[in-house]
Amino acid sequence: MDLEAVRTFVAVAEAGQFQKAAADLSITQQAVSKRIAALERSLGVRLFTRAPRGAELSIDGQAFLPHARELLRVAERAVGSVRPGRRPLRVDVIASRSAQSGLMRGFHRAYPEIDLDVVMLFEIETAVAAIRSGAIDASFRAVAAPGRPLPEDIESVRVLDEPLQLLTGPAHALAGARSVTVAQLVGHRIWMPGIVPGTEWGAYYHDLVAEFGLTIEATGPNFGSDALLDTISDTPALATFMGEHTRLIWPADHGLRRIPITDPTPIYPHSLLWHRDNPHPALATLRAHLAATAAGHDAAGTWAPGWVIPR
Repeated sequence: MDLEAVRTFVAVAEAGQFQKAAADLSITQQAVSKRIAALERSLGVRLFTRAPRGAELSIDGQAFLPHARELLRVAERAVGSVRPGRRPLRVDVIASRSAQSGLMRGFHRAYPEIDLDVVMLFEIETAVAAIRSGAIDASFRAVAAPGRPLPEDIESVRVLDEPLQLLTGPAHALAGARSVTVAQLVGHRIWMPGIVPGTEWGAYYHDLVAEFGLTIEATGPNFGSDALLDTISDTPALATFMGEHTRLIWPADHGLRRIPITDPTPIYPHSLLWHRDNPHPALATLRAHLAATAAGHDAAGTWAPGWVIPR
Protein backbone atom coordinates (compact mmCIF):
# COMPACT_ATOMS: atom_id res chain seq x y z
CA MET A 1 0.00 0.00 0.00
CA ASP A 2 1.28 3.46 -0.94
CA LEU A 3 1.95 5.26 2.33
CA GLU A 4 1.97 8.66 0.62
CA ALA A 5 -1.55 7.95 -0.64
CA VAL A 6 -2.58 6.91 2.89
CA ARG A 7 -1.01 10.09 4.30
CA THR A 8 -2.93 12.13 1.70
CA PHE A 9 -6.19 10.39 2.61
CA VAL A 10 -5.73 11.26 6.28
CA ALA A 11 -4.91 14.87 5.38
CA VAL A 12 -8.10 15.21 3.30
CA ALA A 13 -10.16 13.57 6.04
CA GLU A 14 -8.82 16.00 8.62
CA ALA A 15 -9.03 19.08 6.39
CA GLY A 16 -12.42 18.25 4.86
CA GLN A 17 -11.28 19.71 1.53
CA PHE A 18 -8.95 18.55 -1.23
CA GLN A 19 -7.64 22.10 -1.70
CA LYS A 20 -6.74 22.62 1.94
CA ALA A 21 -5.15 19.16 2.16
CA ALA A 22 -3.04 20.03 -0.88
CA ALA A 23 -1.82 23.20 0.83
CA ASP A 24 -1.05 21.30 4.04
CA LEU A 25 0.98 18.72 2.10
CA SER A 26 2.64 21.30 -0.18
CA ILE A 27 1.44 19.55 -3.33
CA THR A 28 -1.09 20.41 -6.02
CA GLN A 29 -4.80 19.69 -5.72
CA GLN A 30 -4.48 17.54 -8.85
CA ALA A 31 -1.85 15.40 -7.11
CA VAL A 32 -4.18 14.96 -4.12
CA SER A 33 -7.00 13.82 -6.41
CA LYS A 34 -4.71 11.33 -8.20
CA ARG A 35 -3.47 9.83 -4.94
CA ILE A 36 -6.98 9.42 -3.54
CA ALA A 37 -8.21 7.90 -6.80
CA ALA A 38 -5.32 5.42 -6.82
CA LEU A 39 -5.97 4.47 -3.19
CA GLU A 40 -9.68 3.94 -3.89
CA ARG A 41 -8.81 1.67 -6.83
CA SER A 42 -6.45 -0.42 -4.72
CA LEU A 43 -9.06 -0.78 -1.97
CA GLY A 44 -12.03 -1.20 -4.31
CA VAL A 45 -14.19 1.33 -2.43
CA ARG A 46 -15.09 5.02 -2.45
CA LEU A 47 -13.47 6.86 0.44
CA PHE A 48 -15.07 10.31 -0.03
CA THR A 49 -18.31 11.77 -1.30
CA ARG A 50 -18.54 15.27 -2.72
CA ALA A 51 -20.41 17.74 -0.53
CA PRO A 52 -21.21 21.47 -0.81
CA ARG A 53 -18.51 22.29 1.73
CA GLY A 54 -15.86 19.92 0.40
CA ALA A 55 -15.24 16.20 0.79
CA GLU A 56 -16.96 13.99 3.34
CA LEU A 57 -15.90 10.52 4.35
CA SER A 58 -18.01 7.69 3.00
CA ILE A 59 -18.95 4.81 5.28
CA ASP A 60 -15.92 2.91 3.98
CA GLY A 61 -13.74 5.98 4.48
CA GLN A 62 -14.90 6.25 8.11
CA ALA A 63 -14.01 2.59 8.65
CA PHE A 64 -10.60 2.99 7.02
CA LEU A 65 -9.54 6.22 8.78
CA PRO A 66 -8.41 4.82 12.19
CA HIS A 67 -6.44 2.06 10.44
CA ALA A 68 -4.86 4.60 8.09
CA ARG A 69 -3.70 6.65 11.07
CA GLU A 70 -2.26 3.53 12.71
CA LEU A 71 -0.42 2.67 9.48
CA LEU A 72 1.26 6.07 9.54
CA ARG A 73 2.19 5.70 13.23
CA VAL A 74 3.71 2.27 12.62
CA ALA A 75 5.66 3.60 9.65
CA GLU A 76 7.03 6.45 11.75
CA ARG A 77 8.08 4.04 14.51
CA ALA A 78 9.75 1.79 11.93
CA VAL A 79 11.80 4.68 10.55
CA GLY A 80 12.62 5.92 14.04
CA SER A 81 13.91 2.51 15.11
CA VAL A 82 16.85 2.76 12.72
CA ARG A 83 17.38 6.51 12.64
CA PRO A 84 20.69 7.46 14.31
CA GLY A 85 20.06 8.64 17.83
CA ARG A 86 16.52 7.29 17.96
CA ARG A 87 17.42 3.70 18.83
CA PRO A 88 19.31 2.67 21.98
CA LEU A 89 23.10 2.64 21.98
CA ARG A 90 24.14 -1.04 21.96
CA VAL A 91 27.35 -1.83 23.85
CA ASP A 92 29.09 -5.15 24.64
CA VAL A 93 30.59 -5.44 28.15
CA ILE A 94 31.60 -9.17 28.27
CA ALA A 95 30.35 -9.72 31.87
CA SER A 96 27.83 -8.04 34.16
CA ARG A 97 30.17 -7.60 37.16
CA SER A 98 33.25 -6.59 35.19
CA ALA A 99 35.05 -3.28 35.16
CA GLN A 100 33.53 -2.61 31.74
CA SER A 101 30.03 -2.91 33.18
CA GLY A 102 31.06 -0.45 35.87
CA LEU A 103 32.17 2.01 33.19
CA MET A 104 28.78 1.76 31.52
CA ARG A 105 26.95 2.24 34.82
CA GLY A 106 28.97 5.40 35.35
CA PHE A 107 28.02 6.58 31.86
CA HIS A 108 24.34 5.87 32.55
CA ARG A 109 24.47 7.86 35.79
CA ALA A 110 26.02 10.78 33.91
CA TYR A 111 23.60 10.57 30.95
CA PRO A 112 20.37 8.91 32.16
CA GLU A 113 18.47 10.31 29.16
CA ILE A 114 20.43 8.12 26.71
CA ASP A 115 18.79 4.76 26.03
CA LEU A 116 21.18 1.82 26.34
CA ASP A 117 21.15 -1.83 25.33
CA VAL A 118 23.94 -3.72 27.10
CA VAL A 119 24.91 -7.09 25.62
CA MET A 120 27.52 -9.70 26.54
CA LEU A 121 29.51 -11.33 23.76
CA PHE A 122 32.30 -13.83 24.29
CA GLU A 123 35.06 -13.75 21.71
CA ILE A 124 36.68 -10.63 20.29
CA GLU A 125 36.06 -11.91 16.74
CA THR A 126 32.35 -12.10 17.50
CA ALA A 127 32.37 -8.58 18.92
CA VAL A 128 34.28 -7.13 15.96
CA ALA A 129 31.91 -8.83 13.49
CA ALA A 130 28.93 -7.40 15.40
CA ILE A 131 30.45 -3.91 15.27
CA ARG A 132 31.09 -4.17 11.53
CA SER A 133 27.55 -5.44 10.83
CA GLY A 134 25.93 -2.75 12.99
CA ALA A 135 24.50 -5.30 15.46
CA ILE A 136 26.29 -3.38 18.23
CA ASP A 137 27.75 0.11 18.36
CA ALA A 138 30.78 -0.57 20.56
CA SER A 139 32.56 -3.22 22.58
CA PHE A 140 34.85 -3.13 25.58
CA ARG A 141 37.82 -5.43 24.97
CA ALA A 142 41.04 -5.76 26.88
CA VAL A 143 43.62 -6.34 24.20
CA ALA A 144 44.12 -7.17 20.56
CA ALA A 145 45.56 -10.68 20.69
CA PRO A 146 49.03 -10.95 19.12
CA GLY A 147 49.03 -11.72 15.42
CA ARG A 148 45.40 -10.66 15.05
CA PRO A 149 45.29 -6.88 14.43
CA LEU A 150 41.98 -5.11 14.32
CA PRO A 151 40.45 -4.43 10.88
CA GLU A 152 41.23 -0.99 9.46
CA ASP A 153 37.62 0.18 9.85
CA ILE A 154 37.60 -0.53 13.59
CA GLU A 155 38.79 2.25 15.88
CA SER A 156 39.96 1.72 19.46
CA VAL A 157 41.08 3.67 22.50
CA ARG A 158 42.33 2.62 25.93
CA VAL A 159 39.82 3.65 28.58
CA LEU A 160 40.89 1.87 31.78
CA ASP A 161 43.99 0.16 33.16
CA GLU A 162 42.65 -2.20 35.82
CA PRO A 163 45.17 -3.44 38.44
CA LEU A 164 45.09 -7.16 39.19
CA GLN A 165 44.69 -8.25 42.82
CA LEU A 166 45.34 -11.57 44.49
CA LEU A 167 42.24 -13.23 45.97
CA THR A 168 42.88 -15.79 48.72
CA GLY A 169 40.99 -17.70 51.36
CA PRO A 170 41.62 -17.07 55.07
CA ALA A 171 44.07 -19.99 55.45
CA HIS A 172 46.27 -19.16 52.46
CA ALA A 173 49.94 -18.48 53.20
CA LEU A 174 49.62 -14.89 51.86
CA ALA A 175 46.23 -14.11 53.39
CA GLY A 176 47.66 -11.81 56.05
CA ALA A 177 49.75 -9.69 53.68
CA ARG A 178 48.79 -6.06 53.07
CA SER A 179 50.34 -6.36 49.59
CA VAL A 180 52.42 -8.89 47.69
CA THR A 181 55.08 -8.50 45.04
CA VAL A 182 54.95 -10.46 41.81
CA ALA A 183 58.10 -12.28 42.92
CA GLN A 184 56.32 -13.48 46.07
CA LEU A 185 53.71 -15.21 43.90
CA VAL A 186 56.27 -17.53 42.30
CA GLY A 187 55.59 -21.09 43.46
CA HIS A 188 52.00 -20.38 44.53
CA ARG A 189 49.13 -22.01 42.60
CA ILE A 190 46.87 -19.47 40.89
CA TRP A 191 43.64 -21.16 39.83
CA MET A 192 41.67 -19.56 36.96
CA PRO A 193 39.29 -22.05 35.29
CA GLY A 194 37.75 -19.25 33.22
CA ILE A 195 40.82 -18.88 30.99
CA VAL A 196 39.97 -20.01 27.45
CA PRO A 197 42.76 -20.57 24.90
CA GLY A 198 42.49 -18.26 21.91
CA THR A 199 40.79 -15.43 23.82
CA GLU A 200 42.43 -12.10 24.48
CA TRP A 201 42.46 -12.78 28.24
CA GLY A 202 44.00 -16.20 27.59
CA ALA A 203 46.81 -14.51 25.67
CA TYR A 204 47.21 -11.93 28.44
CA TYR A 205 47.68 -14.50 31.21
CA HIS A 206 49.94 -16.62 29.02
CA ASP A 207 52.31 -13.65 28.74
CA LEU A 208 52.00 -12.88 32.45
CA VAL A 209 53.13 -16.43 33.28
CA ALA A 210 55.98 -16.28 30.77
CA GLU A 211 57.21 -12.89 32.01
CA PHE A 212 57.30 -13.65 35.75
CA GLY A 213 57.47 -17.45 36.05
CA LEU A 214 54.08 -17.78 37.72
CA THR A 215 51.91 -20.88 37.92
CA ILE A 216 48.38 -20.41 36.61
CA GLU A 217 46.15 -23.47 36.46
CA ALA A 218 43.06 -23.49 34.26
CA THR A 219 42.14 -27.10 35.00
CA GLY A 220 38.61 -28.30 35.70
CA PRO A 221 35.26 -27.09 34.42
CA ASN A 222 34.31 -23.45 34.86
CA PHE A 223 31.20 -23.49 37.05
CA GLY A 224 31.15 -19.71 37.38
CA SER A 225 32.20 -17.17 39.97
CA ASP A 226 30.28 -18.69 42.91
CA ALA A 227 32.05 -22.03 42.55
CA LEU A 228 35.39 -20.28 42.12
CA LEU A 229 34.90 -18.25 45.31
CA ASP A 230 33.78 -21.33 47.27
CA THR A 231 36.89 -23.25 46.19
CA ILE A 232 39.32 -20.41 46.93
CA SER A 233 37.76 -19.98 50.36
CA ASP A 234 38.02 -23.67 51.25
CA THR A 235 41.42 -24.49 49.67
CA PRO A 236 44.50 -22.99 51.37
CA ALA A 237 46.77 -24.02 48.48
CA LEU A 238 44.86 -22.03 45.84
CA ALA A 239 44.50 -18.33 45.05
CA THR A 240 43.20 -16.49 42.01
CA PHE A 241 43.55 -13.16 40.24
CA MET A 242 40.74 -10.62 40.22
CA GLY A 243 40.51 -7.16 38.72
CA GLU A 244 40.40 -4.31 41.21
CA HIS A 245 37.12 -3.06 39.72
CA THR A 246 35.45 -6.47 39.44
CA ARG A 247 32.49 -6.55 41.81
CA LEU A 248 31.72 -10.03 43.14
CA ILE A 249 29.69 -10.82 46.25
CA TRP A 250 30.43 -13.70 48.63
CA PRO A 251 29.23 -14.81 52.09
CA ALA A 252 30.97 -13.14 55.01
CA ASP A 253 32.10 -16.48 56.42
CA HIS A 254 34.19 -17.14 53.30
CA GLY A 255 36.82 -14.81 54.75
CA LEU A 256 38.25 -13.97 51.33
CA ARG A 257 41.08 -11.44 51.06
CA ARG A 258 41.75 -9.05 48.17
CA ILE A 259 45.46 -8.23 48.20
CA PRO A 260 47.14 -5.59 45.98
CA ILE A 261 50.06 -6.77 43.80
CA THR A 262 53.18 -4.60 43.43
CA ASP A 263 56.65 -4.47 41.87
CA PRO A 264 55.22 -4.35 39.23
CA THR A 265 51.43 -4.19 39.32
CA PRO A 266 49.97 -6.22 36.44
CA ILE A 267 47.28 -4.12 34.79
CA TYR A 268 44.54 -5.38 32.52
CA PRO A 269 44.01 -2.70 29.86
CA HIS A 270 40.41 -2.21 28.76
CA SER A 271 39.72 -0.52 25.42
CA LEU A 272 36.61 0.66 23.63
CA LEU A 273 36.16 -0.54 20.03
CA TRP A 274 33.77 0.97 17.46
CA HIS A 275 33.31 1.34 13.70
CA ARG A 276 34.79 4.53 12.30
CA ASP A 277 31.63 5.24 10.24
CA ASN A 278 29.11 4.69 13.04
CA PRO A 279 26.88 7.82 13.13
CA HIS A 280 25.08 7.21 16.44
CA PRO A 281 25.36 10.49 18.36
CA ALA A 282 25.40 8.74 21.73
CA LEU A 283 28.59 6.90 20.70
CA ALA A 284 30.42 10.22 20.51
CA THR A 285 29.01 11.11 23.94
CA LEU A 286 30.23 7.80 25.38
CA ARG A 287 33.71 8.30 23.95
CA ALA A 288 33.92 11.84 25.33
CA HIS A 289 32.72 10.65 28.75
CA LEU A 290 35.32 7.87 28.89
CA ALA A 291 38.07 10.24 27.77
CA ALA A 292 37.13 12.69 30.51
CA THR A 293 36.98 10.07 33.26
CA ALA A 294 39.94 7.86 32.28
CA ALA A 295 43.08 7.94 34.37
CA GLY A 296 46.57 7.76 32.93
CA HIS A 297 47.85 4.64 31.17
CA ASP A 298 51.06 2.63 31.46
CA ALA A 299 51.94 4.25 34.77
CA ALA A 300 55.31 3.65 36.35
CA GLY A 301 55.46 0.38 38.26
CA THR A 302 52.86 -1.40 36.14
CA TRP A 303 53.07 -4.21 33.59
CA ALA A 304 51.05 -5.16 30.51
CA PRO A 305 51.97 -7.19 27.41
CA GLY A 306 53.66 -5.18 24.69
CA TRP A 307 50.98 -6.04 22.15
CA VAL A 308 47.98 -4.50 23.89
CA ILE A 309 45.87 -1.87 22.13
CA PRO A 310 47.76 1.43 22.55
CA ARG A 311 46.41 4.64 23.96
